[in-house]
Amino acid sequence: MIQLFSKEDFDEAKTKDLLTLRCEFCNNSFKTTKNTIQMSLKGDKFRKAKFCSIKCSNSNKITRQEVKCKNCNKEFFKIVSQIKKTINSFCCSSCAATFNNTHKTKGYRRSKFEIYLEQILQSKYPNLEFHFNRKDAINSELDIYIPTISLAFELNGVFHYEPIYGADKLKQIQNNDNRKFQACLERNIELCIIDVSTMEYFKIDKCQKYLNIITDIIEKKRGIYQN
Repeated sequence: MIQLFSKEDFDEAKTKDLLTLRCEFCNNSFKTTKNTIQMSLKGDKFRKAKFCSIKCSNSNKITRQEVKCKNCNKEFFKIVSQIKKTINSFCCSSCAATFNNTHKTKGYRRSKFEIYLEQILQSKYPNLEFHFNRKDAINSELDIYIPTISLAFELNGVFHYEPIYGADKLKQIQNNDNRKFQACLERNIELCIIDVSTMEYFKIDKCQKYLNIITDIIEKKRGIYQN
């Protein structure tokens, strides 16, 4: 039972007065009598005050529920607890990627953040050669590579750390990250991993701290090569 009333409200209410609760299935608020709440607290199985309707009560008993893929509209079954955690449902990782790339707010290929970095870095360091999202260095894509000082950067979002599309996909991503790191090591390229998983949406003020990290590393690396 999720109570949205205070102890004082409960104590002052009369038996038939309505008090507000939150449905444990749909999270909507609803009202029920003080008497129903009291009976529920006493363990009366016929006076439960957890759900706003019979529909929510019955739905809560179902461990899997049919949903539609947000991208292709295919119907499939999904665990109820997972439905509660996410706004959109996808039948596969391919549909999830397609939808996210089409509705670009975060976590998409060539993000606004990456484009912003490209513009700033090329302006700040006109004498340095930058390779953005190219595979020529290690036969695998690097977000930023500066060949003249053997320095590379990977900007890792939340998909590199959390199983957004499942444990198997996360393992695949992390294995690929490890291969990139090993490939850079073999070619004497210093690979710096920048964790940007907390930046959900592009804002210049949020980008500044990551830009500072990258420029500090570039300056130190240039200093080593110049010396």
